[in-house]
Amino acid sequence: MPPSASNRPGRYGAVEHSRTRSVRGLLCAVVLNLLVVPVASFETLPDFGRALFHDPNLSANRTQSCATCHDPAHGFIDPRADIAGGAVSRGADRQAAGTRNTPAIGYAAAVPAPTRTAGDWRGGLFLDGRAANLETQAIEPLINPLEMALPDHAAVVARVAENPAYSAALERHFGADVMASTERALAAIGAAIAAFERSPPFVAFDSRYDRFLRGEETLSAEEELGRRLFFSDLMNCMQCHLLEPNTVVAGEVFSNQRYHNIGVPANPALDNPAPDLGLGGRADVADPRQTGKFRTPSLRNIAVTAPYMHNGAFRELATTILFYNQYIVDNDEVGINPETGRDWGSPEVIENIDFELLRQGQPTSDERAELLIAFLRTLTDRRFEHLLPAIEPDAVSGPQPAEEACDE
Repeated sequence: MPPSASNRPGRYGAVEHSRTRSVRGLLCAVVLNLLVVPVASFETLPDFGRALFHDPNLSANRTQSCATCHDPAHGFIDPRADIAGGAVSRGADRQAAGTRNTPAIGYAAAVPAPTRTAGDWRGGLFLDGRAANLETQAIEPLINPLEMALPDHAAVVARVAENPAYSAALERHFGADVMASTERALAAIGAAIAAFERSPPFVAFDSRYDRFLRGEETLSAEEELGRRLFFSDLMNCMQCHLLEPNTVVAGEVFSNQRYHNIGVPANPALDNPAPDLGLGGRADVADPRQTGKFRTPSLRNIAVTAPYMHNGAFRELATTILFYNQYIVDNDEVGINPETGRDWGSPEVIENIDFELLRQGQPTSDERAELLIAFLRTLTDRRFEHLLPAIEPDAVSGPQPAEEACDE
């Protein structure tokens, strides 16, 4: 069946629908954001980290917390869509805006420490891997002028020290003299936030897929076909979205944690004067072969964490899947972005596109894309399942027979 890039919304509707707060979603947001833990429960480090994560006083104007851009009620992404349809986030001053799509940070604890072997980079936090671990990653947004905008590390410590309960918690967990130096206090603050980000709200492994693996649920016919497609040689999903191809490990987050340039076009809705060089744009990376590369994201909660790609170029999951066809098939139809009705646009960074990787596998039809999405929806944590876009039952005629859909 030839690939198609039709403009129909697809069986699962537009992803924007998942970003609209339902009544239930609003209630979850209110409840979760009120759960700044009382003083008595700061006895555990994750509880203290939870309080810091939700505290807007850790931003320059006291208007924005970590949870603002990583909302625990919305898959740990920024649900606000006021800038370029949510492609980037607004800063604490309500004027500045980021230059990259705010990543979902659920399962960020699974990202390994950065390593490099013969030019093959792996691990590291942020999309370009510049933070070695969650502890250091947690601090950077606090002093980023486009984010929470505190002037320096000393200002971060001073804001935390304003709260006597925080000071007491720091001393309880890190020693009576923890506030004696900015460096020690800052490391302790990062450790507390990181402890929260390693806790079950972020790392749940309770999706329908996980329940299926444990024998607690069965997948529907379409979900099972999508699963078989994902793990088959017909698709190229496994090359980047398993820690090791053809090997499913316990606690799989569906990322090889490596860096690739897949030729993502620039997002015309963003006012970025220069292309984003990704890994190759870091001051400490002198290898020109890394230009335009970004770390492969986890697919956990992917169906509720639009928009997609490092610059938020695609609003819908189906678009993101069909995008890869242009590297597999020489066909005018696959050169059309179904969201815009125009061509995909030039790659933001044309150097180092991994054509060998992108040209593996077979083209994806609309029907196969729908089956893949059916499986990807099962990777949604239980607490976010209410955010899944509604299914449109008449948009697809039905699943293909198993022997035609995939070949394990």
